[in-house]
This record gives sequence, C-alpha cells and structure tokens, in this order.
Amino acid sequence: MDFMELFFSSLGAAVVVYYGVKLLLFSRMLFPKRWFPLSKTFFISMGEWAVVTGASEGIGRAYAFALAERGMNVVIMSRTKETLNQVAKEIGETTGQRVKVIVTDFTKENVFSEIEDQLKDLNIGVLVNNVGMLPSVIPCRFLDSADLDQIITKVINCNVKTMAKMCKIILPGMENRGKGVIVNISSGIASIPFPLYSMYAASKVFVERFSQGLQAEYKAKGIIIQAVAPFGISTRMAAYQKPNIVTLSPEDFVKSSLQYLRAGDKTNGSVCHTVLDWLLQSIPLKILYAEYLLHILQDYVKKRTALKAPIST
Repeated sequence: MDFMELFFSSLGAAVVVYYGVKLLLFSRMLFPKRWFPLSKTFFISMGEWAVVTGASEGIGRAYAFALAERGMNVVIMSRTKETLNQVAKEIGETTGQRVKVIVTDFTKENVFSEIEDQLKDLNIGVLVNNVGMLPSVIPCRFLDSADLDQIITKVINCNVKTMAKMCKIILPGMENRGKGVIVNISSGIASIPFPLYSMYAASKVFVERFSQGLQAEYKAKGIIIQAVAPFGISTRMAAYQKPNIVTLSPEDFVKSSLQYLRAGDKTNGSVCHTVLDWLLQSIPLKILYAEYLLHILQDYVKKRTALKAPIST
C-alpha cells in the first residue's frame, strides 16, 4: 500500500511539474520582447540583403518593408512586375534602402536557375519564404476543385518546391558565414488535418516539418530557421477581412512575428494566434469534421467573398 501511495504521489507530482513547465513556456509567448529580445542591429548583422518571395502584397510586402526599415536592402519577388516596381519605389522612398526586383511565377517549372544567377553575388542574411497558393478561397472537397491536375502541380510548385529550392540557393551562403535567418510562412490550419482545404493545409504541414528539420540540422551553424503559422490576416487570401483582435493587418502581424524569431522552430507569430492554435488543437476532430460544421464554413466564406479563382501571393 505504501508503494502504491508513493507511486501515485510521484505520478501526480510529475504531472504537475509537466504542465507547470508547459504553462511557463506558454506564458513566455505573451511577453516576446522580454523573453526573446533582439538588438537594434540584429538584422543587419545577419547580412546586407533580405530576400522575400510573394512580396507584391500582403504579408510578403509587409516583411519587405519591415526588413528595409531595419536597415536591410531587399530583393522582392513575385509574378506581377508593375506591382513589384511600385512596392520597390515605395520601399526606396520610405526607407532609403536599395531594392532589387525579380519577376517570376513560382507555379511554373524551371524558374530557379535564373533566380540563382540574380542572387549569387549578394550577401543575403534573411530569407522569407512567403509565396503561397490557395487553390480556392471558397472551401471545397478535393475532387470538386476546377482543373484539379493543374491545381495539384501549381500548389506543389508554389507551396512546397519553391521553399525547398530557395533554401537550397541561399542556405549555403549562410552556412559559410555562420549566420542567417530563414522564415518560412506556414498556416494555422496546418495544426490539424483540415477538410475542404486539404491540399493547402497538407502543403503547409510540409513547410513546418521541413523548417523544423532544417533548424535541427543547422542551428549549430548559427542559423535561425523558423516556421510561422498565422491564422487570419487581412490579405487577398482572406478576402481583405476587416482587421480585428483575431484578424490582423499584415503590418501588425509582421511586426509581432519578428519579435518571436528566437522563440523556437515554430510560432504562430502573435499572442492571439497562439491562443487560437491551442484552442483548435483542443477541439475533438469528430466535432470539427461534422458535416453541418463543414457546411457552415462553406456558407460563411461564400458570404464573405465572391472570389473563386486560385489565389496566390
């Protein structure tokens, strides 16, 4: 009897310690400036240039501005030349930093040799792999997607292949210099298998696992590699929903997310999205996968937007 009492007492103490440690680690996410401080020269100490994919609008544009405001020259990449040129002009006039524009369509094949040629002479300290493609902003079942064969290829090229290829191009220079930062943009919906966004969510799981694996491989080299998984951001992908406590503006989200660079190999980029991630993973999947909830999700998004075409940034 004494042994059983000792066993259960020890087990109870272990559970208390376990959850106490988890609570402490979670509480750190509420105060990133205190727990994960960055010096004013942190970004420019990584290198002279930052590279941002999908930088013509939304989160990518906000990252490009934020890094330029912190003293870095920036390379902005997307498929829309006119918009990129306008963003480059605005960054240059606002920050005084140099901006290099590379026009490319990441849904296509064989675009990376030209990109590598244009980046080879730059001292790149930060890479933000932001470009991504949502097959349809209206949630739908896998087989209901229009032009499914093309969509599969484009999603894999844009959301999966591009991130790996950009890391292949830029990571060797960081390894040689013993410093650098790579931020790979995932999505909060990758926290669970997500019906009606199955392919998009699965592609973002790759982003997270790839980032976490690379961080384990290259952390000792002085390189920070982090997956950032936001929920609602007021961008074209989210039909420009009005910012609120849950749906953040791209600028506010990026400002917040950069404070978490030393917080681990994956973050949600903000306090509210960290809480949302915890809540999502706490709900039983049987409830989330109920047919009536899936219909509610579809109806809600349809009311929010009339967009039905593939969305990419």
